[in-house]
This record gives sequence, structure tokens and C-alpha cells, in this order.
Amino acid sequence: MNVKFRLILMNFMQFFVWGAWLITIGAYWFQNKHWSGAQFGAIFSTMGISAIFMPALTGIIADRYINAEKLYGVMHIFGALTLFSLPLVTNPTTFFWVILLNMVFYMPTLSLSITVAYSALKRNNIDVVKEYPPIRIWGTIGFIAALWTVSITHNETSANQFYIASAIALALGIYSFSLPKCPPLFVKTGNKSLVNSLGLNAFALFKTPRFAIFFAFSLLLGAALQLTNAYGDTFIHDFKNVAEYKGSIAVKYPAIIMSISQISETLFILAIPFFLRKFGIKYVMLFSMLAWVLRFGLFAFGDPASGLWMIVLSCIVYGMAFDFFNISGSLFVETQVPPEIRGSAQGLFMMMVNGFGALFGSFTSGVIIDKFFTHADQSKNWQGIWLTFAAYALVIAIIFPFVFRYKHNAALKHAIEHA
Repeated sequence: MNVKFRLILMNFMQFFVWGAWLITIGAYWFQNKHWSGAQFGAIFSTMGISAIFMPALTGIIADRYINAEKLYGVMHIFGALTLFSLPLVTNPTTFFWVILLNMVFYMPTLSLSITVAYSALKRNNIDVVKEYPPIRIWGTIGFIAALWTVSITHNETSANQFYIASAIALALGIYSFSLPKCPPLFVKTGNKSLVNSLGLNAFALFKTPRFAIFFAFSLLLGAALQLTNAYGDTFIHDFKNVAEYKGSIAVKYPAIIMSISQISETLFILAIPFFLRKFGIKYVMLFSMLAWVLRFGLFAFGDPASGLWMIVLSCIVYGMAFDFFNISGSLFVETQVPPEIRGSAQGLFMMMVNGFGALFGSFTSGVIIDKFFTHADQSKNWQGIWLTFAAYALVIAIIFPFVFRYKHNAALKHAIEHA
């Protein structure tokens, strides 16, 4: 089997597992279980908790002791077992611990899949920069396929979404043992410090003002990502309680509507080189922040009937909001740090976005929604929720260009020109 096709299949299943429940778990939580918003915010914090320590830990194991593709497979098999057990949980506290365990197994597979792919491509003398993005885009397609599968089968509020995710995770775990070998490459050196061994030397970047500011905004934008993932699907579901919207297509298939966000993501990935060359990396990041304002603002005034175009446009804008900061941010890190700490610096970027950012967004949003936007009958003031999120993103966008100052170096200029 062609190595690129094998990696495409890996990426497709990797994100199918996540897409089968990530967007629809809110509908399961609120529409099926009727548990509270504050408790739900804690559920989404599990991604942040696991992202803080697990990718680094499994990276060390893969570097030193176990083939990356085997560790990747083991993680997915254990992840499948936890997903399969979720429907058996009958209280929110236990659900939190089980989903946290699942995230402990799943989050490191995001970085391990990249390690496996890069290793396989390099061993086959394939240009990673040119060939990996078209392979990775199949992960987004897998995410979309999962959303559509769950929605068309009417499992958005059902426990079946976890069984679907579990089945694919198990299949991927078994398949992983057939992937190209990616053995440990660690070479012992004279530096035996704990900081160097764990890759924690990248934290010295916080001493540099432009990096401290960049990582702070990474955290704040990571929080915005969790807001849209956590509440977008259940927001549309809630329109079923309004008579004039009950039979609308959007209410019947909200996950399909939300999947427009992922379709948009694939298109904006292709547009990033043009925007980088035309506007530069700072303004591409700023465009991402302004896109978050539009994302939330359009949700605030949209509805499944005459306002459906606003919901659809919000989903389209998501592609810019998500891709422009994440990809341009990783490019900034890649070209602004010394070669010997690039890997750990990228890990630090991931930790701020998916770790601390996810924690901040999950806990804060849950408390705010419960305290200020949840009525006595547990219905929610969605317009107030989305306008609050939009204001949050607008404040970030206003502050960013004034405090984030940097100069192009040769590496960054070359990367932009050849993006």
C-alpha cells in the first residue's frame, strides 16, 4: 500500500474519532442527561488538563523507549475502551473522570500522528513540507465525515455517538501496528539535567517579551476555540423548543450545519500562503481574532429560519478564525526560535492553546453561563452568551496589534515567501 495513502487513512480515522463526539457531546449532555452548564464546562476542561502534560510525556517515551507507531496504537486502543464505557455512566462526576481518562489517551495521539507521518515521509525521501498538508487535510475530512455520520443517523443526543467513536478508535489502534516503523532516535549526550531531558528549556522563551505576549494570546485564543466547540451544536438544538423553528433543517441536522466550519477550514488552509505574503504574519493573526468576533456575533443574531444565513456565515468564518492563528502561530514559533528547541517550543505553543487555553475557556464559560445566562427552567439566553463571547474576542483583537511587536528575520521572511 502506498505510504501516503496509509498516512491519509491514519489521519482520516484520527479525526473521525474526535469528530464523532466533540461537537455533539453538548447535545448529549444538555438534551439527554440534562446536567448543568458548570459541570459541562468541566468536561471540556479535560482536553486542557491532558494537553498540559501528556504530549510531552509520550514524546519522551517515543523518543527513548517505544516505537511511536506502537505507542500510538496502544493509546487508541485504551481510548476505545474508555469511549465504549461512557454510555454506562449515570452521573456527571463519574462522566468527568472517564472523559478525562479518554483525553489522557487521545490528546498525545495528535502529536504522535505527526511524528509517525514525518518519519514515514522522510524515510521514503518524500518532501514533508510539500506532501504533508494534503495528507493532513484528510483529518479534517474525517472530522466532517464523523459529524455527518452522527447527524444523519440521528445520534447527536444519543450515546451511540460514543460507540461509533469507540469502534473507529479500536480499528485505528489495530491498524497502527501496520504503519511504517518509527523507532526511538534518542542519543545520549553529556547534558544530564532534568530540564534538558524533559524539554523544559523552551520555557525560557517566556523571558522574551514578544514570546511572552505571543503565548499569552495563544492561551486567550485557545479559550475561544473551546467556547465554539462546547456550545455550538447544543445552541442550534435548543431552537427545537421554539415552535416556528422546530421542523427546520438546521434543527433536524445541526451537526451537518456545524460541519460547514470544518469544510471552511480546508479552504482557508489553502488561502493562508496568499494572506501571509500579502499582509504578513502579525495581521494574519489579527484577522483570526476579528474572525472570532464575527463567529460569535453572527451566532448571536442567527436562527434556523430567516437567520440561517448568519449561522452558515459564522461557520464559514470559523475556518479563518481557527486556521489563521494556529498555522501562522506555528510558523512564527518555527522561524523565531533556535533549532535545538523548536520541537519543545511547538509543544509549548500546543500547551498554551489546547492546554491552559482550553482550561480557561471551559471553566470560565461554564460558570458565566450558569450564573448570568441560565433561566430558572434551565433554558439559556443564547444571544447574551454569544454577545459576551464576541465582546471577549473583540477586546483581544483591539489589544493585540498594540502590544505584539516583532521584526521579520530572514527565516520568517523566507518561510512566508515560500509558503
